[in-house]
Amino acid sequence: MEDGTITLVGATTENPSFELNAAILSRAQVLVLERLGEAALEALLARAEAMEGRALPLDADARAALLAGADGDGRFLLGQAEILLSLNETGPLNRAQMAGVLQRRVPVYDKDRDGHYDLISALHKSLRGSDPDAALYWLARMLVAGEAPLYVLRRLVRFASEDVGLADPQALLITLAAKDSYEFLGSPEGELAIAQACLYLATAPKSNAANKAQKAAWKAARDGGSLPPPKTIVNAPTRLMKELGHGAGYSYDHDAPDGFSGQDYWPEALGRQSFYQPTDRGRERAIAERLAEWERLRALRR
Repeated sequence: MEDGTITLVGATTENPSFELNAAILSRAQVLVLERLGEAALEALLARAEAMEGRALPLDADARAALLAGADGDGRFLLGQAEILLSLNETGPLNRAQMAGVLQRRVPVYDKDRDGHYDLISALHKSLRGSDPDAALYWLARMLVAGEAPLYVLRRLVRFASEDVGLADPQALLITLAAKDSYEFLGSPEGELAIAQACLYLATAPKSNAANKAQKAAWKAARDGGSLPPPKTIVNAPTRLMKELGHGAGYSYDHDAPDGFSGQDYWPEALGRQSFYQPTDRGRERAIAERLAEWERLRALRR
């Protein structure tokens, strides 16, 4: 391929980024075939009508519905046109009459391929962007196409922690309640609970502070190794442990002024770290104020 000894031509419905060997992909030109637009589909219909020598027996509204129902698939459209042109209809069919003749097209959606990941990405980003109508649309696209509702619910639960977090802690409870409601009611009644959770997440204040804090804390734990906690905050259930200084000097926070001792809870070799940085959105605004007050008291009691 590199020196032109062979010319490789291939077609696939898979994503070449994942399915092709990197060495082959780097030496290939990838051409992406997009879904056909309305003008292209109309041109196909016109060509079919010209070949048959007569127009499709449809009124304007039914013709528009036929184009929309093709969902960008020219081959499917021509198959539907062939059925319609085979009819011995003298007058144009309206939308309802046409629907009675043609089978409804199932939306294109491969649950284990790009369609699956593209739509869940669209849902997640619409939620993050606080667009409830767009989020509800992508949710509908997935469920109407046959996506497993519990898969969608798992993604909504993840979103509640990843993108809403402590800005609205109710978000996680709402999504878990939606999961329970769907399992209790089944489909289609339970899908309303999924829609409710979707709308709640889209309209909730957003914060990824908990997500960032978790990643930072996990990194510190991996990088720091097995650092022991300060002896002050280690229990001393035996005499030997007490003699070694375990628990010595511990301050019981409930006995401290304001219920806050300002004690150091960090490994000596690591020092105090700051992982969680609350935003000024939703409930995190109050959390930020509380943390700032504790930091002020901590500085006074050092």
